[in-house]
Amino acid sequence: MTDSFPRRQARTRRFTLGAPRGVTLSPDGDRVVFLRSRGGTDPVTCLWTLDLATGEERLVADPHALDASAEEDLPPEEKARRERSREQAGGVVGYATDRPVTMAAFALSGQLYLTDFAAGLTPRLIETPGGVIDPRPDPHGRYVAYVSGGALHVHDVAARTTSTIAEPDGPQVTYGLADFAAAEEMGRMRGYWWSPDGDALLVARVDESPVRRWHIADPANPDRVPAVVAYPAAGTPNARVTAEIITLDGTSTPVTWDDEYLADVVWDDRGLLVVTEPRDQKALRVLRVDPATGTTTPVDERTDPVWVDIVPGVPAHTASGALVTVADVDDTRRLVVDGETVTPAGLQVRDVADVDGDTVLFRASEEAASVGLWTWGPDGLTPVATERGIHSGRLRGGTLVVARQDLDTDGSTTTVRRAPDAGPDDAANLAPAELTIASFADLPGLEPRVTLLEAGPRALPTALLLPSWYEPGTKLPVLMDPYGGPHAQRVVAARGAHLTSQWFAEQGFAVVVVDGRGTPGRGPSFERAVHGDLASPVLDDQVDALYALAEHHPDLDLTRVGIRGWSFGGYLAALAVLRRPDVFHAAVAGAPVTDWALYDTHYTERYLGHPDEDPEAYRRSSLIEDAAKLTRPLMLVHGLADDNVVAAHTLRLSSALLAAGRPHSVLPLSGVTHMTPQEVVAENLLLLQVQFLKDALSGPGGDGG
Repeated sequence: MTDSFPRRQARTRRFTLGAPRGVTLSPDGDRVVFLRSRGGTDPVTCLWTLDLATGEERLVADPHALDASAEEDLPPEEKARRERSREQAGGVVGYATDRPVTMAAFALSGQLYLTDFAAGLTPRLIETPGGVIDPRPDPHGRYVAYVSGGALHVHDVAARTTSTIAEPDGPQVTYGLADFAAAEEMGRMRGYWWSPDGDALLVARVDESPVRRWHIADPANPDRVPAVVAYPAAGTPNARVTAEIITLDGTSTPVTWDDEYLADVVWDDRGLLVVTEPRDQKALRVLRVDPATGTTTPVDERTDPVWVDIVPGVPAHTASGALVTVADVDDTRRLVVDGETVTPAGLQVRDVADVDGDTVLFRASEEAASVGLWTWGPDGLTPVATERGIHSGRLRGGTLVVARQDLDTDGSTTTVRRAPDAGPDDAANLAPAELTIASFADLPGLEPRVTLLEAGPRALPTALLLPSWYEPGTKLPVLMDPYGGPHAQRVVAARGAHLTSQWFAEQGFAVVVVDGRGTPGRGPSFERAVHGDLASPVLDDQVDALYALAEHHPDLDLTRVGIRGWSFGGYLAALAVLRRPDVFHAAVAGAPVTDWALYDTHYTERYLGHPDEDPEAYRRSSLIEDAAKLTRPLMLVHGLADDNVVAAHTLRLSSALLAAGRPHSVLPLSGVTHMTPQEVVAENLLLLQVQFLKDALSGPGGDGG
């Protein structure tokens, strides 16, 4: 029997297993290091290299061979890191190299391994007490630092000795790890940085003692002690994050700043920079640090009366010392080099991918659904990969790696474009000027029939997916399938983004996906339209786009409209049936935020402010007070082990619905976090949603069920 699409999608982690990722290029552009599992259903990630002179791939580290145990034994801190980064695979899920990319360090089941790319030997296990997290070589490959037990350790590669340079000075203190807010919301997954000379490190000290403790129980196993989580809910204290410059002999120099958050650190040959952010997030400050004294000097500042976004990859330095940043000008996020705006209005910079000498590689959008690659350098602005689709890339030594997804191809394609002076005419080079890194990912066997368009007076990015068997004149119930909130897009020119929606379409729905105000890609003002109200703008945009689309597609049956979503999408789904039952006739809300006072500081306060200063913003964005308005079928789904959107969100809304006498369904997922990678859970979760929606929309006017 052929496995169902939901089962295959779960088993393949949405058809990403076996695809190359985590690419690093050597400075000379001659070697590519990357991660990839050995097959489309193999969740164990391996470390590989590609020699561009010969075009030969080599398997460097295979966890199957290095660790014979059936399951990984991960430290709790590593499990938390993977949850924050939404990592669903196992094995070598991360690695770090020295500057010339001749060696790498990685952790496997909490043990430290080192590998020498040139020697071609089996990775060497380094004897440590265990529980190794985030190992990183110094730029010269003489030492490897890592975190274990909340302390920062340094291993001398030649002497094969290990020393501890920073130990916790309190029960809630760690050195070298990112705090919850940084990892979950700022994209900062690390907590220490090597100096360019490899003789010192800047180390974050995190004190979680001010943070309130939440207890996440496992009701299916009442004998287990609840997990204790330091969760900084909106309006409550954050962890205290400070930093120290620590030399290898243990000398410590504090680095001080006035702001609440440490957003990023850059330490290169041009100096040490820290990026800080006040609690209200209306500024982002780049400070230059004197490593000898720890004193800071302002270098750059971005301010905004609403909030300032953290943009990955900046600040950075070019080889000539120019500072690379971004600025919002003419409702466009633009690249700034040495104080000069170098990109035009309308080209929305997403992030900086690399700086190679004086050339800056960055991702940007001319239209919201696509993300292209561009370079800026001495010759000005150059489009690199700007065909319709989603691109990412790396650039070193003139060699360019491009990963591309589009609407015409399954999965992603990763190509390596070699430096112009390293072509086949060079006798030392046997490989062609462009190579493709093979993907072992499974094919979904499902082709999305997706139309991307702009709907309504605000030209909202919208996707329409119809069943393969659809013929004009066939009335179809509508399923809205949004995320609809900040940070994420669903309407993109990439086939993989629409697979689940197409599967729902094949079950008999016209599926509509809308990226409304608050979603990225359309410019700062479009994103900031949700300030002070996370409910009304996003819901209004779903309704407006649906009605505008139906004017041109009369087969959309507006008397039978369902909506589903997860996380912010789950919040939006529940919001839809509570506040607009005239439009939405049934909803499935997965892991919804129902009360924003229960969500974390950095995310929530960016959009709604501090709850003590603007409680009305929290009230108008909450679902709890709307419970008595429910008149439509609603299914709430929540993982009981979720430590991001905790199950209390669903339980409190369910209690309010019960108190108001409003029938509803609750599907608790035992042992499931904010992710649902388990095959049986992921498969049956989709099947149950389909059945619920079909039952709920079966009667006239969507009043079935």
